[in-house]
Amino acid sequence: MNAMIAADARSDQVVADFIRDGAHLFPEPLDPVAASDLLTKVRATRAFDETLFLSEAEFDADPQYTGVNPRPGRNLLEQFETGLGFVEQAPQVVAAMTTLLGEGYELLNKKLVCGVPAKSIPPWLRERIAGNPVNNLGAYVKPQHRDITYFYGIDFHQDLIDYKEREADFVTLYIYLHPVTRQDAPLFLLKGSHALGGAVFPHDLTRTGPDSWAYRNGGYGETQAGQIILTGAAGFAAMWHACTLHGTQPDEADHERISLRYLLARKPGVSAGIDQVNAALRGPLSLTATRIDLDVAGAAVIKANTVNQA
Repeated sequence: MNAMIAADARSDQVVADFIRDGAHLFPEPLDPVAASDLLTKVRATRAFDETLFLSEAEFDADPQYTGVNPRPGRNLLEQFETGLGFVEQAPQVVAAMTTLLGEGYELLNKKLVCGVPAKSIPPWLRERIAGNPVNNLGAYVKPQHRDITYFYGIDFHQDLIDYKEREADFVTLYIYLHPVTRQDAPLFLLKGSHALGGAVFPHDLTRTGPDSWAYRNGGYGETQAGQIILTGAAGFAAMWHACTLHGTQPDEADHERISLRYLLARKPGVSAGIDQVNAALRGPLSLTATRIDLDVAGAAVIKANTVNQA
């Protein structure tokens, strides 16, 4: 009976955290040995240095800005399915996801995400991407290496950005495979920013203190959002709402930051904790347009980056 009461209390806490903060940080890391083992296998597949990238001439001969992220059949995690139980079967993860999304929650996407340090990015590319709000490097990576998502800093954004016209019925689960410090491109998350619902990227943010931001979403009002920096040991895990603002600065370390990212969704017609969370939002749950920073080819047309002020 005591175990059941404790489990119910933990479930209530997950929903309460999402209503208040738009996120839940797991108090204990997932299996660090399993995380480290997966990291070793990933690092054995390639060198995370300049050899990842096309030359400037190769890129300019055929620039491709879309279709460069992992996809079925080109996703490195497909080689390591048997090593993902430490995440997908972890009791605390299953309990939290079941509380938020209901029984039989669905996988939208899972992949490896790599923060690339400056020393690994060719000089011509660093110059070209300077100031971009979203430096997803997939366009510049050799095709055979596009089974991982690579980035060099991403401005504050919502994960709803990739799901035009979809309701915010999914959550993001993020796991660090090695210790992440302030220098390792940790995630910056703005607590309570989800309260204004979906908003078009880039977002209207003004720094109001060392760890606080004023966030506005048009006619849906303004809120004060508290900034937290997600650092932690191998196996550190956090999850957040599709409308929660988060981002990362460029990797300042001398090595890459490799993490796991899952997007998990409620099945249609299922009632779950996410309904309580979404009922408390003051803004829209879906958007017909999610961003205005790209041209029709997918190239950046805005030079601005708020998270680098954090």
